[in-house]
Amino acid sequence: MEIIRPAMAGTLESSDCQVTLEAGEGKIELELDSVVINQFGNQIRKVALETLERLGVKDVKISIVDKGALDCTIKARIEGAVYRSQGQTDHLPWGGVIR
Repeated sequence: MEIIRPAMAGTLESSDCQVTLEAGEGKIELELDSVVINQFGNQIRKVALETLERLGVKDVKISIVDKGALDCTIKARIEGAVYRSQGQTDHLPWGGVIR
């Protein structure tokens, strides 16, 4: 999938994360700010990169501001931002279709 325009998903509330993305420069550039970075930073990065891979996104600048979100929330926020970047609003594969 290609990132067509900048997009955002999520909030800065507790137990959530805010994902912002835009077209990259030929690679995945991940910026992470988390209140639990020392404990879970590697896991958050892993979940983010796996989700991007499953979506077929290879060229993106992604910023995640995490406030203690669970893995499933991180995945959902990344998926939402990617689909928003493409303007896709119909026939979204929610509910575990993307593994």
